[in-house]
Amino acid sequence: MSDEVLGLLPNDFPDIDDGAFRQTGERTLVLAGGCFWCTEAVYRQLEGVIAVISGYAGGDADTANYQAVCTGTTRHAEAIQITYDSDRIGPATLLKVFFGIAHDPTQLNRQGHDTGTQYRSAVFWQNEQERTLVERYIDLLEQAGAFKQPIVTTLEPLDVFYPAETHHQDYAAKHPDQPYIAAVARPKVAKVQHYYKHQLKKDI
Repeated sequence: MSDEVLGLLPNDFPDIDDGAFRQTGERTLVLAGGCFWCTEAVYRQLEGVIAVISGYAGGDADTANYQAVCTGTTRHAEAIQITYDSDRIGPATLLKVFFGIAHDPTQLNRQGHDTGTQYRSAVFWQNEQERTLVERYIDLLEQAGAFKQPIVTTLEPLDVFYPAETHHQDYAAKHPDQPYIAAVARPKVAKVQHYYKHQLKKDI
């Protein structure tokens, strides 16, 4: 995401109380913010994140594959499922990273040169408590002037999350010099390391 889009630096984004989600064991959060190679790479380095799976959300099982989803006609979004330890990290931090670094939530049905509804900005909520938290956080970002343009992130109920094909998992870590990863994912990873250096895994 270009800094020209931001009204605030990522570390100045507002915080939201996520106490109801903390110390409740392992939880998951499903986010869509463009190419899942890049969003997966952002989150895998955060302390408290147990696993990140790239996949598809928002469509049906029979078209939940990369070739079909890339047509932009299946209603899926490229998404990631984050499993996190709520004793060590909460959805407030995950959302702060999502909106502030992982993608540009002001771009409608695209991220950079990747265009189509499969690249839409979306949070796939699993219950009303989660939906309300995300709604409140988006309102908070708008009130704080976090972005120079309106946030277009959609909130969609999660029916099923479909893991992507094996070769898409941990793609950025396995292919750090691939041109797309170097140009798009690596700068986002570096931003997390800069702004969230106190919340990084020790083996990163």
